[in-house]
Formats: sequence, C-alpha cells, structure tokens
Amino acid sequence: MTEFKDLWIWEQTLQALTKKWFVTPSPIQAQVIPLLLKGEKNVIGQAATGTGKTAAFGIPLIEKLTPTNKVQALILAPTRELATQIAEEIDSLQGKKGLKVMAIYGKQSYEIQHRALKRWIDILVWTPGRIMDHLNRKTLDLKNLSYFILDEADEMLDMWFIDDIETIFKETKPEKKVLLFSATMPKEVLQIAKKYIGEYELIAAPNTEITGEQTDQTYFEVQERDKFELLRRIMDTESDFYGIIFCHTKADVDGLVSRLNDEWYSAEGLHGDLAQKQREHFLQRFKDKKVKILVATDIAARGIDVNDVTHVINYAIPQNAERYTHRIGRTWRAGKEWTAITFITPKEYSKMSYIKKVNKVDIKKGQIPNIEGVIEKKKDKLNENIQGVIKKESHKDYTEIADKLIENTNPRDVVAALLKMHYESDFDQTRYKNIVEQTRENRFASKWTPWGQTRLFIALWRREGYTARSLLELITKESGVPSRDMDDLKMMDDFSFISVSPMNAAIITNAFADKTIHGKKAIINRAKESTSDSRWPRREFPPRKSFWDRKEFPPRKDFWTKKDYPPRKPYGDRKEFGERKPYGDRKEFWPKKDFGPKKEFWPKREFGPRKEFWAKKSFWARKPYKRP
Repeated sequence: MTEFKDLWIWEQTLQALTKKWFVTPSPIQAQVIPLLLKGEKNVIGQAATGTGKTAAFGIPLIEKLTPTNKVQALILAPTRELATQIAEEIDSLQGKKGLKVMAIYGKQSYEIQHRALKRWIDILVWTPGRIMDHLNRKTLDLKNLSYFILDEADEMLDMWFIDDIETIFKETKPEKKVLLFSATMPKEVLQIAKKYIGEYELIAAPNTEITGEQTDQTYFEVQERDKFELLRRIMDTESDFYGIIFCHTKADVDGLVSRLNDEWYSAEGLHGDLAQKQREHFLQRFKDKKVKILVATDIAARGIDVNDVTHVINYAIPQNAERYTHRIGRTWRAGKEWTAITFITPKEYSKMSYIKKVNKVDIKKGQIPNIEGVIEKKKDKLNENIQGVIKKESHKDYTEIADKLIENTNPRDVVAALLKMHYESDFDQTRYKNIVEQTRENRFASKWTPWGQTRLFIALWRREGYTARSLLELITKESGVPSRDMDDLKMMDDFSFISVSPMNAAIITNAFADKTIHGKKAIINRAKESTSDSRWPRREFPPRKSFWDRKEFPPRKDFWTKKDYPPRKPYGDRKEFGERKPYGDRKEFWPKKDFGPKKEFWPKREFGPRKEFWAKKSFWARKPYKRP
C-alpha cells in the first residue's frame, strides 16, 4: 500500500502530515498528487465527499509554490464554511514553508480585504460573489495566476455560478494549470472543461458511489404532521445521538430548532441569514459536542467536516439525487459506521424511488418505533449510564448522602423516589403521540387527528429570559397542573402558546388572573386558534335538525299588504293530503274568464284611394300647352 513518503513529498510537509495522523493517502490523493507534482496536465478529479480532496490539491500547491508577493493560486469554493476550511487545511499542511493562505468571502469588510490583497498573499480561497466584486473594483489582478482550482464544481453550477466562473477564466492567463474537483460529474462540468481547460486527465477515484457497507440507510413514510414526533422517538431510542438534520428553508430550520429546544433537546441552527461569526460559533459548538443536534439547510452539506457524526436525518427529502449524496456524505468519513435517515410523505414515494435508482443504493423502509419500545430503550440507557458511573468510581463523593437516605428507609423505595423526582416525565408514555404508519393501502388516505384542547396565550416570552422548562415549572407551581398535561408549547420572542385540556385551562387562567411577575401582569387568556395535534378526543355534537322538525315558527307577513299571518304549523301537525284526483276532475287554480274576441291593440284606419302628388287640391290643374 502506498504511503505519503512514497510520493516524493518534501520532508517538512511529511512532518505536518504525521502530526495530523495522515500516513496512507486516499485513492483520490494517490492518483492526483503525482500528476500535479509533475505539472504536465490539467486534472479533473471525481471523488465522494470526505475522501480528502483538499489535501489532494493542497499538498502539490505547497510543493510547487514558493513565497512571493503575488497571488499564485486561486481556489474557488461555493460556501464560506468550505472556503474557511480549505484555507485552514492548507495552512496546517505546509509546516514551515511560509506560504500565506487567506480565505475571502462575503460579509467581510472590503477595506480589510483590500489591505490583505496588497500584502504578500500566495494562495487565495474565494467565494464566487465576492471575487466578482473585487474584479469589478479592479482591486484583484489575476494576470500572474499559475493555478486555478475549482472545488465542488457541480454545486457551484447548481447555484448558478456558471457565468461568474467563465468571467474568471477570461481574466486569467491561458498558461495556468486548472484543477476541477467534484463529487459528481454533470455535463456542465465537462462542457467547461472542453471550453476553457484544453487537454485534461479525468481521474475518478474508486468507490465514489455511496455503498451500504458502512452505512445504514433507511426511510420512514409518515404524514407531514408526524415528522417531529418520529424525530423525537428516533433520538430517544439512540444511546448517544450526535447528528445533522437537514431542512429545505431557513424558516423550517428556525422552527425546528425552536421546537427541539422547547422539548429540552440541545440544538442549534445553521443557514445563510446568520452572520458569519454566528455561523462559526454554532459550528464550533457542534464540533466540540456542546450541542448534539445541528439543524441546517443545504449550505451545510458542503465542506463541513465534523468527526464522529452518528446520524444524518433528512427531515425534508432532498431536491435531487446528487444533493442526497452530499447531505449524507457528512458522516461518510474515516471508515466509521453511520446512519442516514430520510423522512418522506406519501406523495414523495416516487422521488425516493428515483434517488435509490440513480445512486444505486439500497434504502430500506424503517419500522416506526412504538411508544413502549422507546420507553424501554430509555430505561436501558439509564441503566448503562449508572453502570458507567459505578465503573469510573465517580460516585464516591455521594456515598455519605446515600447512607443517610437508606438508614431508616428501604433502599428500593429511595431509588424509586429519586427516579420519580428526576425521570417521571422521561418515562411518561403520554408525552408521545400516536403516529399513523403509512402503507400502500392507506398511503393517500387522509387521517384526521383527534383534537379538542384549549390553546392558551401567555404574556411571558423568551426575551425576558424564560425557557421552556422554566415556563412550565412556573405554571405548575402557580396552578398545580403537572407539566405532563401541557402540550405543544411554542415560545416566541414576544409571547408564548400552550395547549391544555379545557378543565386545566380554567384552572390555569384562574390561577394567573391577578398574578404579577417582576412587576408585570402575567396574562393568560384563551387563544383564538386551537391545536389540531392533541391527544384529547373531539367533542360530539348532536345531529342537526331539519327545517320541518322545528316546533315554532316566527309570524309571517305579507310582503305587499304587511298583514300578519298566523305562524306556520310544524310539519308533524299538518293534515296529510288525500289521494290525488285525475286531472279531468280537478279545477284550475285560476279560472279562465271570457274576454271575447281578441282585438288588435292598434285598430287599423281606413284609407281612401291614393292620390297623385300633382292632383292635390293645393295645386292648380296643369293646362295643356298651346302654341301661339
């Protein structure tokens, strides 16, 4: 098996690789690095996400370049996170070479970037939008560029950066070396290669398709309203859940993060509307495992290298097969086992079949965990945690308190009381709702979820420092209604909502009728809308009466005469009509009157014989003409 020392790499670079525990190159690295070190041809590399493409082109750059005062290499990446990661990776691999590497992207100060471009920078990592801004401002000169590298080319083409890429190609000299790397190889990438690159060598690393050897890929078919409940069950059944959840839009990310935090799960969101410092902060918290759940849009599907991720969950099915590959590639690293789960609605079954066919993977249908099984898994998890604490002997500081507790009490009762105090809500089956499993028979059938709870508006919100737990504890303390009887808590920045039964709603509203907290009145009123996602049955209404079943009718008035008529009698008190008589014996409702012969409306006038015009009396008679 080939090692890095067999690739004729500089000794300082090998030392940097050894510090990072890099000994054996990946397939894409073993094929690309020798070609780039020779510097004969342009290269197009195809390899799956997480196979070391950054080191494949970063190591040859470190070997071939020397520190100067000009930009020698330009690396184009689709997202800020990927650009930052590439710059950090190359900088960590160069050892003491002295090359200056910098990442420049949007939402940074132009003045800072302009000052950096005036300094000696050898390798620049850019995002397409910001590089176009500097080209238009004439603050970037690419005439002396020696290497142009396009990372994740298929993603940038999917993000409509094709025009920007062509403009950048025109701004550079034709003698440069071009490297294109991509997880997939669409036709647009090859068209760019034919148009701008010239002669190139296509290298496709083996096993670029995602296989089922190290992964467990499943999908669950549920209604849209049951996705969050299924997500809770999956996370509760795992002993150590550490994963990324993908949504379509930024609003979906914010909504899911809010619901997860309200249910006491530790989650952060990542999307394009966040400031760069926020995104870096949230991502670092996730890498440090201070937060176990990262909810993100597809912007996080590229270039976010997180170790030991156990799950990737597609809360919304990807738009195409390539995006599915990029999403679940977040966990396909270092030969470790991982799990990829996709939620689909009944109408998305055909799209799931298409993804399976294009990617050539076996994605099995998962069995929805039942409530009893989830509770048993949580009990087993608690037992494992207790046994782990005992093995580590980290409980010695609490033995004195334990001796006092069991001095005059049965130890079994003490343990049971402690479990009730701290795990009562965790083992409560009523916290979970029923999920209707979809089959081919009921795939397109619409199921009505029972409802009937009362929605309460609460004038206490997140900006005042309240969390879901503190708000529930406050309501329980003041009203006595346990938290397990409260459902669908939604905390906003300026108000909150909660669903309870009608009886508990009356208790809570009475308890907070005149209650003031921190000098402010805590208003709790019935909200106008009610939830359709509750475990309480719907109210039964009596059958609607027809018009003729009415016993009393209002008095009637004639429209023209305004006379009062007696009220109409109910249908049951009317006399039945007799048998219908033949038509000949029936009398006409309106008897006909004899009006005599029909007369013309305008009687005809009698006119005499028609006279000629010249025969009228008003003119004299015409005499014959006589000659004199």
